[in-house]
Amino acid sequence: MPEIVPAFSNYLPVRVRFGDGVALELPGIVAEHEARTALVVIDEGLEELNPAVAAALGALAGAGVEVVRSPKGPGEPHGTDVDRAAAALRGSGAGIVVAIGGGSVIDTAKAARLCAQRGLDFAAFVDSEREFPPPELPLVAMPTTAGTGSEVSGGAVVFDDRTGTKFGIASPNLRADHALVDPVLTHSAPPATTSFSGVDAIAQAIAGMVAKTRTPIGDAIALEAIRLGGRSLVPAWRDGADAAARSEMACASLLAGLTMNISDCAAEHSLAQAIGTRTGAPHGLTVGLVLAETLERERGVVPEQLERVADALGVPDDGRGDGSRAVGAVRALLAELDFPVLGSLDVTEADLDELTELALADFFITQSPRPWTAAEVREAFAAALALSAR
Repeated sequence: MPEIVPAFSNYLPVRVRFGDGVALELPGIVAEHEARTALVVIDEGLEELNPAVAAALGALAGAGVEVVRSPKGPGEPHGTDVDRAAAALRGSGAGIVVAIGGGSVIDTAKAARLCAQRGLDFAAFVDSEREFPPPELPLVAMPTTAGTGSEVSGGAVVFDDRTGTKFGIASPNLRADHALVDPVLTHSAPPATTSFSGVDAIAQAIAGMVAKTRTPIGDAIALEAIRLGGRSLVPAWRDGADAAARSEMACASLLAGLTMNISDCAAEHSLAQAIGTRTGAPHGLTVGLVLAETLERERGVVPEQLERVADALGVPDDGRGDGSRAVGAVRALLAELDFPVLGSLDVTEADLDELTELALADFFITQSPRPWTAAEVREAFAAALALSAR
């Protein structure tokens, strides 16, 4: 007999606009909020590389809005990035915040809006009671990569410059008010960025099927994200001008971001966060380095869920029902992308104990369907490190 569906609740108040060209609706959104000045947190040099971004900001200036830019340099977001953007926000007198870039830029803008309102720098916020008041200013998120889904999530991950570790914050009050998901903005993303961010999106969606907090709503959205991402990531990586593949990846990323908020991430993100803390490598890269290895363990716990993942990835049923189809499909996808292996980073056998400790201290691993032991975590890292190629 079917089991009773467990109780659940969801509230995701982000106004989403999706489709080619929706970035040009930015002036209308700013006008809705009667803002005369907009603080734009943006990847440094992005306007010069991305004509669609330049067109959106040109339209905003053409509508009579003063545009104050706060460029963010390359790499993961740091407390110094947040503090710089928060200072720019306070100094500009802006009535709205616009984040244009990858997940690191959107996370920076979320944290900067919070810190500016609280009158704290990021370090002081970390040391405080971490209250998240309702935001006083609206935030518009415009992703230029198809990866984290940060445009619809209530979380942000920032390096604490004092400890050198990644620090996650989360609250419904961190969410953007508007998400303008325009696939055209992602066309300029280089192959490596496309690969890393796309694998992160697929990983988030799969994690939403695995996590103990999963819900039927999350499952439904996750499976569509997996279906779209699984078939479109390699074409988008091979040809950045493939409009259909870029569109599907942008949608997959958006859906994966919703999945993460409805359900959660799991062990793959904790192991990835540990690698990121140790090496400073991009988030999407670190997730892909351990994705198959963590799923190999999880299939022994929730094989039926990974069977559904395999179906979404289009893998023919082999009758085994043990989730190995999904793990095999992930390994095949990583091989098609010529994805790096853990040994390509500055990681050796001597680092595994430290990585294990970092992973076990991370929140996401607590969302796995069965608690991980230190031995299991170390084994997953060791399996990833043993790979010499995909």
